[in-house]
Amino acid sequence: MPGQTQEYPRRRQVATHEVYTPTVSLPRLNEPAPEFSAPTTHGPRKLSDYRGKWLVLFSHPSDFTPVCTSEFVAFARHYEEFSKRNCDLLGLSVDALSAHLAWVRNIEQNFGVEVPFPLIADLGMHVSRLYGMIHPGASDTSTVRSTFFIDDKGILRAMVYYPLTTGRSIPEFVRVIEALQTTDKHSVSTPEGWQPGDPVIVPPPTTAEAAAKRLEEGYDCVDWYYCTKRL
Repeated sequence: MPGQTQEYPRRRQVATHEVYTPTVSLPRLNEPAPEFSAPTTHGPRKLSDYRGKWLVLFSHPSDFTPVCTSEFVAFARHYEEFSKRNCDLLGLSVDALSAHLAWVRNIEQNFGVEVPFPLIADLGMHVSRLYGMIHPGASDTSTVRSTFFIDDKGILRAMVYYPLTTGRSIPEFVRVIEALQTTDKHSVSTPEGWQPGDPVIVPPPTTAEAAAKRLEEGYDCVDWYYCTKRL
């Protein structure tokens, strides 16, 4: 059903036979992102508050840790780039609001960067479980570095998971938002490494007749199935 999450089971041995126990529940692409309501450093927030805007919802393992701090500095420095694309940011970890507030102040004091977006305090792990942010193989209590791209209609369009030890590339997330919005606006695809201004991929023909005509339609084609154009 739309909006449901998909469970990925973990196998365990019981007596002489194997059974499967659900452990991680992941939302599905191109379906409504799971609704939530949670306390944040900017007051209560619901997913529906962001309707009409794009949203990057991301989790981090813990406050006052070096990799997470480097990511938050980068998110803050790219905040205007997201805003230009009608996109908000919303962070999350299972730390308390008091820890979030102290950490944000620490980042401002030590790095000279204001964190302009809210952080969810998910002590009960409600949002974390809805979005499959906790992976028992990594930690039973810390969220992995998961990132969810939700469009202005509340639909989950992309998601990325990183391990606890690896920091994310925030410019890549700006690129993903730009690529998704370009696809929506122009009904095209974007090739590997695409950047704004680069050629986009024209949808391939779906009939033999259309394939025969494709090379004569004025696109820059390698072959009938791979044609690009500039917007």
